[in-house]
Order: sequence, then structure tokens, then C-alpha cells
Amino acid sequence: MTQPVQFEPYRSAEPARPRDPRFRAMAVSGGLAVVLCAVAVLLPAPYVIESPGPTFNTIGEVNGRPLIQVEGTESFPPEGELDLTTVFVSGGPNGQVNVLDTFRAWLSPTENVLPEQLVYPAGTTPAELQEQNAVAMTSSQESAIAAALSYENIAFTEELTVAGVVPDSTADGALEEGDILRSVDGEEISTISVLRRELNDADGAPVTISMVRDGVVTDVEMTPTRSPEGDYQLGIVLASTFDFPFDVTIQLDNVGGPSAGTMFALGIIDNLTEGDLTGGRHFAGTGTIDSAGAVGPIGGIAQKLVGARSAGAEFFLAPAENCDEVVGNIPDGLTVVKMETLDDAVAAVELLGSGGDASRLPSC
Repeated sequence: MTQPVQFEPYRSAEPARPRDPRFRAMAVSGGLAVVLCAVAVLLPAPYVIESPGPTFNTIGEVNGRPLIQVEGTESFPPEGELDLTTVFVSGGPNGQVNVLDTFRAWLSPTENVLPEQLVYPAGTTPAELQEQNAVAMTSSQESAIAAALSYENIAFTEELTVAGVVPDSTADGALEEGDILRSVDGEEISTISVLRRELNDADGAPVTISMVRDGVVTDVEMTPTRSPEGDYQLGIVLASTFDFPFDVTIQLDNVGGPSAGTMFALGIIDNLTEGDLTGGRHFAGTGTIDSAGAVGPIGGIAQKLVGARSAGAEFFLAPAENCDEVVGNIPDGLTVVKMETLDDAVAAVELLGSGGDASRLPSC
């Protein structure tokens, strides 16, 4: 029988040398460096990351219910897609991001990294942010309804109330929170656009504001100051209270901020107008709106362009004041139309929805 071969373990002919203490020091230092690097990339970073968020069809349904529902007057449930666009924001009060997240977002062509202090005031809490977003969303919905009714020549009433006074401004000491503004230089303040127009027309001269405080009508004279943007202001924050002739309900949970106003207004107009505004084409867009139909700029438009195209949109309605951020960030296959007013937006959708030439419309 063959016996298994056994081998003796190898033994060096020379005695073992003591390990160089420098080797141990280097090994410890290297291990410590790895640990520190791992900890560093996981440390919170003072940045906010913006990435493309979901889209919602304002003339479609959410959870089996119409996103926009009109009751109390004749309406015409439309077909098509008029998507509002969103941005997913991480960091700051939403929950801090770490260094690794930030570095990854810097390298991503679809994400944007901003210093936290440029986005949120220091000390903003999650509860405060949630409340601010909810208030902005409610205000944008009311302004959208007002703008849509104005477009349709449907009468409603709007009351402007002072919601805050900027310290050391023209209004400080003359107006108080809760004052109801009635007229400026004899012109009834039916909408905020009337007040803006009259202040700018005065070109820095004193104006007389008629307001109601505790049920008493009082006239106060103030001299508007010019803002860096060139408009004349009083230094007040205004809140609008509307009385509409019928009910418009907008159902959209877990989305905040004012940037959906223009798309809400378009959706309401499509509901109030017989036929389909879109002609079956897929539109998306963004923009704040006031009760007079003026479209304002928003944040995160580069991410909204990506989100819109990912959802299949052919056309994107962009506020004119965001054009600098639009250029160079338009995804392939997406046509961007510039708008300054709700009238511009409706005209664009009508033209493109009927098969018209996009080159006839203003772009960025």
C-alpha cells in the first residue's frame, strides 16, 4: 500500500528578524487614514441637492380623482396632458446630505448642488419649511383660479390684506398687519397688479393709500422706494382673499411651493373650455402666477426640464425670466416655449395642440 507523503514545515536556516517598528506605525497610520476617509464621506455636508422630481397631469387624475375639479358651473373634462413639474430637494431641513452624496451630485448632469444658506434661512426647521410650502401652494392655487377666471372674463372679488411690514421701509409705521387696502390715489385696488401699476406710474412721487383698519377707513400718504429690480415698492407683504362664483378644487398632496401656478391655471381653463386645449399633445411647464395672469420665475428649472422629458413631454412652457437657466439644459426631443403671461401660455398650447409650427412661438 502506498503511504501518503508527509512534508515537514519549512524552517528558515536563519533566525526570524524582529519586525521593523516603522512598518507597524505605517500600518496603523494607513488604517487610521482609511477610517477617517470613510467617516469624512459620511459626514453631513452644508449643501442642498436638487434632482428631477415627478410630474402631475393637471387635467388628469391622482389616486382615481381628477386633480382639478370644477363644481357649480358647466365644465368640460378634458383629455391630454398639461403636466406640472417638480424638483426633489434633499439637504437642509429636508434631512442633511453627506459628502459622498454631494460629490456624486456634482458629477451628475441632471442634479444641482447649492450651498444650504442660499436656499434656506439659518435655523429653518422641517415644520417651518412644511408650513411655508403649504401656504405657498394654497396661495398659488387661489391665484391660479383667479388668473383662469380673469382669462375667461368671469367676475370675482379680490381683497388685499397686509400680511407683514418690512422694518424701516416706507410702510413701517404707516401700515400694520391686517390692514385692508382699498385704493391708491383714488384707483380701486381690485388686484395686486393695479397697486404695482399705480406705484410704478407715480415714479417715486408720494401716493395716497386708502385702507381699512378695525372697520375704520383711513388715508395714509407714503413715498414708494425703488427696488434693485427697478419697481417701486412700499415694503409690505400682501395676502389676497378671493370670493369666487363657483368651486374649484385642486387635489395634490405632498407637493409644496408656488411654482405650479401657471399649469394649474391652464388646467382650469381647459376644464372651463369646450374641447381639448392640448389637441392630444403632451405639454409640461412651470411658473408662478398672480391673479392678473403674470407668470413669474421659479427654481430648479434645469431639473424640471429633465423630469418633463423623462415623462414623455414634447413641449415645455418656461417663464421668460428663467431663460438664462434654460439655455444649454434642454433635453433632446423637448421644445421650449417662453412665456410672460397666461395669455402667452394659452396661445402656445392652442397653436401647438392644433398642429401649428413651434418656430412661430418665442423661445429661450
